[in-house]
Amino acid sequence: MSENSREGLLAASFVSLADTLVVGYDVVDLLQNLVDTCATVLDAAAVGLLLADEDGVLEVVASTSERSRLLEILQLREGLGPCVECYSTGAVVSIADVRLMRPDWALFQDGALEQGFLSVHAVPLRLRGFTLGALNLFRETAGALNSEDAAAAQALADVATIGIVHERALRQSEVTREQLQRALDSRVVIEQAKGVIAQSRAIDMNEAFAMLRTHARTNSLPLGEVAARVVERTLVL
Repeated sequence: MSENSREGLLAASFVSLADTLVVGYDVVDLLQNLVDTCATVLDAAAVGLLLADEDGVLEVVASTSERSRLLEILQLREGLGPCVECYSTGAVVSIADVRLMRPDWALFQDGALEQGFLSVHAVPLRLRGFTLGALNLFRETAGALNSEDAAAAQALADVATIGIVHERALRQSEVTREQLQRALDSRVVIEQAKGVIAQSRAIDMNEAFAMLRTHARTNSLPLGEVAARVVERTLVL
């Protein structure tokens, strides 16, 4: 691939990924597009992406081929390998020649050679010192990742990080909105229940609220549930 076409493809890839983020996206689809882009732009035979779930458990979320997926699964099962190491340390792990790997990664070495890979380069997905996963490039030739490819891989990993964080923030925001709406709805019912109690017992609203809270706490019930039963006339305090 010529330098000009490579740079043009890389620029187009960033535009496409950015458009996906702005318009709305499925994070899995975004990450699959990312690994496909890496395979093309960075001349990798295969690319995989490991992502930690919210409990910190690594999973394979995207891969360009069954070869890379199987190799990622092998690492996860053994808890050893350059991609797992990248996630654990938050640092780039580059293996220029798989045949010269450290002894404790022998199982990964055997698996990589069996799949036809001679080098692997793992780039962390990081945000403010926190590592979310690893973007992993597998090549069929030995050799170090040059500085241009390393910078491009990190930039693409950063795009993935932004997408993941954005998706999680949206999901959390939706949960927060739902919780807020439930709280607001409950508050309306509580006010109605206070009125029912105040009128039926000829007491003020503060006393009515105190009765609601006392009943809820005594019976280990949610305040909103007690209020709803008072309003529905299925509970008389």
